[in-house]
Amino acid sequence: MDLGTIVGVFGGFALILMSILTSKGNIGAYINVPSALMTIGGSFAALLVSNPLARVLGIMKYVNIGLRVPNYEEERIISQLVTFSEKARREGLLALEDDLEEVEDEFLRKGIQLVVDGTDPEIIKNILYNELNQIQERHLAGINIFDQWGKLAPAFGMIGTLAGLIAMLANIEDKSSIGTGMALALITTMYGAILANLVFIPYKSKLEDRDRAETLVKEIMIEGILSIQSGDNPRILEEKLISFLPPARREAVKQEAARE
Repeated sequence: MDLGTIVGVFGGFALILMSILTSKGNIGAYINVPSALMTIGGSFAALLVSNPLARVLGIMKYVNIGLRVPNYEEERIISQLVTFSEKARREGLLALEDDLEEVEDEFLRKGIQLVVDGTDPEIIKNILYNELNQIQERHLAGINIFDQWGKLAPAFGMIGTLAGLIAMLANIEDKSSIGTGMALALITTMYGAILANLVFIPYKSKLEDRDRAETLVKEIMIEGILSIQSGDNPRILEEKLISFLPPARREAVKQEAARE
């Protein structure tokens, strides 16, 4: 569970609430159901217009991706690829078929199987990068949902404000209602700004981060698979793959290899 996301969202709302209370504001004045319906309901309806129904209804799938902290175990994967490289140089590429059942990741297993089958390196590269592109396209669908929602929420907040101003101006003769009407009109803009900048836009950035992390792992696998196929020296392969990782994590790869 990604505590940063949970603490950030709930902490943000708590700080906004505290700011209202410490400024001696009436919390009831900031609660307006029609404004919430206009902002949340209207922006969600716009998502339904701009996206396939199944994608919008499956939005919780993208929420769960952001709430989980993935552990791709890059160090273990690199160590496994180096081990495969050593075995391939000793016993030949066909010997790797015996280890396919031990490969948990479907993407890596497919790549090693292509190598064992003697597939041309360029074809292997094309197949794996096409697979990676499809993964990124699926990620992009979720990213775009929250990107669109982050843009639509403030827009519908402004629509609610305009609706409130129209209602207020329709009763302009009643001067006592102007202040209350103006406050209610502005609440929808506030709701839209808070939702966009505290929830939707940050969540889009979180999903982009998840996409970059998985893409990095898949690129490590592709590089390792192609190097095994071309018969690279295992030490060169290891150095090539750990270059994908930040310096602080490179030592962990060597420790993982030492344990094996």
